[in-house]
Amino acid sequence: MADNIKLYSEIERFEIININDGEKYNCLANNDIVVDEDGYLKLLIININNNKFSLFGSNEFMEIPWDYVKKIGARTIILDAEEQNIKRTKP
Repeated sequence: MADNIKLYSEIERFEIININDGEKYNCLANNDIVVDEDGYLKLLIININNNKFSLFGSNEFMEIPWDYVKKIGARTIILDAEEQNIKRTKP
């Protein structure tokens, strides 16, 4: 396989970091990726759960367009997304 190809099984343990504000969003395996009908990556959906041990805690999600992914490094996925470009939702 080519050096620039990464398998999902390799990157699912990568941490997601937004260099715009320095936030760290856990690893890719704990979040979701939306793929369109043509197979292109469209959105990164990040689960923000402030209280991990609460059964009744409310989850919040951030939808970040894949265009804001700037680099997939050796152990991290680097985003550069400003707050106004991030859609926040609650289920």
